[in-house]
Amino acid sequence: MWTANFSSISFGTGCFGKDGAIITKVNKRKEGKIFVKCAVNTKTQKPDKAVRIGVLGASGYTGSEIVRLLANHPHFGISLMTADRKAGQSIGSVFPHLVSQDLPDMVAIKDADFSDVDAVFCCLPHGTTQEIIKGLPKGLKIVDLSADFRLRDISEYEEWYGQAHRAPDLQKEAVYGLTEILREEIKSARLVANPGCYPTSIQLPLVPLIKANLIQYRNIIIDSKSGVSGAGRGAKEANLYTEISEGIYSYGMTRHRHVPEIEQGLSDAAHSKITISFTPHLMPMNRGMQSTMYVEMAAGVTTEDLYQQLKISYQDEEFVILLERGVAPHTHNVRGSNYNLINVFPDRIPGRAIITSVIDNLVKGASGQALQNLNIMLGYPENTGLLYQPLFP
Repeated sequence: MWTANFSSISFGTGCFGKDGAIITKVNKRKEGKIFVKCAVNTKTQKPDKAVRIGVLGASGYTGSEIVRLLANHPHFGISLMTADRKAGQSIGSVFPHLVSQDLPDMVAIKDADFSDVDAVFCCLPHGTTQEIIKGLPKGLKIVDLSADFRLRDISEYEEWYGQAHRAPDLQKEAVYGLTEILREEIKSARLVANPGCYPTSIQLPLVPLIKANLIQYRNIIIDSKSGVSGAGRGAKEANLYTEISEGIYSYGMTRHRHVPEIEQGLSDAAHSKITISFTPHLMPMNRGMQSTMYVEMAAGVTTEDLYQQLKISYQDEEFVILLERGVAPHTHNVRGSNYNLINVFPDRIPGRAIITSVIDNLVKGASGQALQNLNIMLGYPENTGLLYQPLFP
């Protein structure tokens, strides 16, 4: 219990809202007065859940992250959750860390009723999403977290994913959801293809440099490392603790499915075909992702020029942060958050630079960026529900 002399405390006008809820946020010291930071009094006024959300595939890692993030969203409330293998179960029984959430039980997708849904996060596996989204009511806003609508060229999808694309008309409508790069296109979209985790960590630092003609389009080498959650929640022998712990290994060498997505985005920025060398690695950690990019700079360009371009590009962005010179990004420092930390370093080889980028693969690399996109699609501030600070240690 604390007391204070109210003659020395000043609340900004409008600090008390309807029903006595405290809504203004002030945090300043000025002219001898102490300004306090006010917060919403959720016990006296429930947040307005104006938008009804469906989460398809709620029993997976990205689905559970959507539920976790929406717990503090003032406008989005979950009215439907699907999970075929967990149908009839509560979210708390599947994910005990979400036991506090008062949500409808999960149902099979065939039994889902979309009459009480305004927008959908589709967290279903690649290859199963197209038919399901094709059958959804046309008025729904949709953010798809699978890879099914990321590649504009459906023949490229068929080549890399080994199956025919079953919704080519929807593919024409889909907007690629790399938020900081394609924000204006996302605003008017009905269907957004949420980027993959590796492509997000790679494109955010490289696209501004390519657009500014600061790096060569050739000889781009990318080394990426991901936590095990990036492989999904399904039981796989290769992801057993004894297979993963105390080791690191490369996978998908030369043929990882994110390659065409990365090349598509970089080529769009360059207005020219870019081919990369990309190798991902699995790390013995739950979540987190680091991409290290080795690039050849354009003639006369220095690493300071790269640094300044990234500074200009992201100085007004909430979630992409360029660190102080010489500071290496660390996956621990984004864990559980929607932030992307980046930096640039000179290579020992003249004319080359090293760019490092870290994200949480389940948040900025998946569910966090999905929420960021739906906020934009529905006209809300894009940071709504996303200001979770990183967890440490």
